[in-house]
Amino acid sequence: MHQENIKEIEKLINTYFEGIFYGKISNLLSCFSNNAIIYGDINSNEYIKTLSEYIETVKTRESPNDLGETLNMSIIGIDILGKVAMVKLHVPMLGFNYYDYLSLFKIQGEWKIVNKLFTHVV
Repeated sequence: MHQENIKEIEKLINTYFEGIFYGKISNLLSCFSNNAIIYGDINSNEYIKTLSEYIETVKTRESPNDLGETLNMSIIGIDILGKVAMVKLHVPMLGFNYYDYLSLFKIQGEWKIVNKLFTHVV
């Protein structure tokens, strides 16, 4: 069961990576719980958005792919306990060196991101 969960989470994260890198809104919407909150810091400024606000931001910006960037995002670690998981990611894009901590919950048999916490590391 543990290996199955790992594979499901890796698939979810790859869909998430494609969503943010290519600007695929349908990918992102499939990854997140409707009630997800996104917290982070961009240039030391606090960033707090609901899922719909976050999706609108991704929709209106140029994607990293459109800007000629290479997809270099990676999973650093996955920790699963029952129906909850924490995933740490390296997400370099748009001139930032982002690290994401994603809280996941298994909702009706599917892993969903319920919280995204991120920071830029210089």
